Amino acid sequence: MKNRSKMLALLAALLTVALVSSACGNDDDDTGATTAEQPTAVAANAPGATATPAATQAPAAPETPAAAATPPDAPEEATGEPIKVGNVSSLTGGALFPEASVAAKAVFDRVNAAGGINGRPVHLIIEDDAGTPEGAATAGRKLVEQDDVVAMVGSASTLECAVNSAFYADKGVYSIQGTGVDPLCFLSSNISPVNTGPYAGITVSLYYASETLGLEDVCNVNLFVIPDLAPAFDAAVERWEALTGKSLTLRVGAATLEDDPTPLMLQARDAGCDAVVIDGVEPHALAVGRAIESQGLSDIIWIGLTSYYTDSIASQLGSAGNGLRANSEFEPYGSDSPVLDDWRSLMTDTGVPLTSFAQGGYIAATIFLEALRGIDGEITRESVAEAMRTLAPYETPLLGTPYTFGPGETHAPNQASKFVELRDGEWVTVADDWVVLPG
Repeated sequence: MKNRSKMLALLAALLTVALVSSACGNDDDDTGATTAEQPTAVAANAPGATATPAATQAPAAPETPAAAATPPDAPEEATGEPIKVGNVSSLTGGALFPEASVAAKAVFDRVNAAGGINGRPVHLIIEDDAGTPEGAATAGRKLVEQDDVVAMVGSASTLECAVNSAFYADKGVYSIQGTGVDPLCFLSSNISPVNTGPYAGITVSLYYASETLGLEDVCNVNLFVIPDLAPAFDAAVERWEALTGKSLTLRVGAATLEDDPTPLMLQARDAGCDAVVIDGVEPHALAVGRAIESQGLSDIIWIGLTSYYTDSIASQLGSAGNGLRANSEFEPYGSDSPVLDDWRSLMTDTGVPLTSFAQGGYIAATIFLEALRGIDGEITRESVAEAMRTLAPYETPLLGTPYTFGPGETHAPNQASKFVELRDGEWVTVADDWVVLPG
């Protein structure tokens, strides 16, 4: 990544990013209360090897993350003084991330029903930033200054990190982000996302193509065109080059977010690309999948980001997108692996759609509970901050690398992905092993 000072210059551009999204959904919960209507779901073998369908995928070790399991027996619901926790998410506006917040709330509600933390319930206060910088600033200040939250947990927003990271650092508030999107989510002293994110996502996808699949001519097509975000995407490619000592055969970008990707895909074909890592949001994913079929491009490995990996895209493309791949930041949500049993059961019981973003909220809340349980004494903003900074590396089979926070100035602990492929309208896992970026 570029250094933090350069990334601070991206703030102005992030005011534009609210117009796009890497997830679809709908939710009106801005107080932490459960709503009657839940959001709608949206959001390595060598080439030619047989992929494993999600329904028959070889199961991983049958373990449940310790902190995610039902807490120790507590016969009564927690009724003590609430431990107030904040969440800023984009629930309305042009870019929606509804699942992470309601998934985090489900985790806390279950713990509260079983006695909470030493009899104290964890109360998640969810604020909608409406995908605007003004909304993110207002929400963050309300939670920190009026509600006096001890931490932020499970937030998922297009620009909340960029707007509030300096404010959180000034106020000593720490955030376990459920879905980190903008660059400052990964470049702040006080924010540590559980997801891989779009920038490490580019690097790990290139690494998968060149090192796991062993392909020689690897290319990159940039569709997520917001000019001042270019340094972050440039840095992702530069990191791959440094890790592998290789260079891209082709790197091209669209002029605007509305551009049809087909001409760029044809350039990649003409350049002899064996694999193309291609970013973008849902409309791009649909266009890419359809172009693979209509232009006869199935001999190239096309790899999208996690934004491609949704049931909505799979159902809309059907067999037209056969061969399209995407990186999964967590254990693929469509897998029947037993490591997903607790998450799947809790989400199903509480009406939360099974998506990658719901995984992020669940994992963030689970890790936060681990930090709370390690506090010996009063639970305050200061003691929570210390618990998060000193949290031992948290290992869970839902992540390819241990989660850490620590005292560093930047945080990007998730440096791994698994990869899925679209086949006849269903995503299948193409390898059971994590692709992990070298340190």
